[in-house]
Amino acid sequence: MNRFTNKVVLLTGASRGIGAQTARRFAAEGAKVAVVYGASADAAHAVVAEIEAAGGIAKAFHGDALVPANMAKLKDEVLSTFGQIDILVNNAGIFEGGMIGNSQITDLDRIIDVNIKSVYALTEAVAPVLPEGGRIVNLSSCLGERGTFAGASMYTMSKFAVSGLTRAWAWDLADRKITVNAVLPGPIETDMGNPDAAGITALKRLGLPDEVAASVLFLASDEASYITGAQLAVDGGANA
Repeated sequence: MNRFTNKVVLLTGASRGIGAQTARRFAAEGAKVAVVYGASADAAHAVVAEIEAAGGIAKAFHGDALVPANMAKLKDEVLSTFGQIDILVNNAGIFEGGMIGNSQITDLDRIIDVNIKSVYALTEAVAPVLPEGGRIVNLSSCLGERGTFAGASMYTMSKFAVSGLTRAWAWDLADRKITVNAVLPGPIETDMGNPDAAGITALKRLGLPDEVAASVLFLASDEASYITGAQLAVDGGANA
């Protein structure tokens, strides 16, 4: 299956975990993938090498989500390399903070820069160059629907914002037939995951990066052409 032949995907946070697996799957289905990383240059280049060894096309791009002002430059670099951007996947994100009364305002600043401002800035830059029928997929979280456990207020706030932007952008871009959707992962088996979090899911297990990637690809495909503004939970029933 080659659902993305002749498509270019700009994918942030693509050096590891969900992002890396999503990059591999897009490339395996014919897309050219801009593998965007912040601090993990070696990991990003390893993902690119793996994609190329399998016959795919990818290139690593530095785009530090801690600096939202750099997102327009990132867009320009991807356009210069590939000539187009058809699909934007806003995957980069961080978890900071702690219990209210025991956290730092600097943690909030970092959360807002990475999880909200950079998502907004990159989408603001990329949306005008997407073709009619383009796709935007945002990675939110099961915490983008409701608070599930203590100590995550900053992250929860940021993911509520991503979910809200998704709904609003679906209206902004509908006249160009560009769909905007969000995937809301629950606890996932990555280096950032917490094995103990399996207990908050109905299925009592962690999800796999590939299970999230499959949902991203579906929303980016022609099969999802009548879905926009949606919040697709891939959370093992954490919010059921």
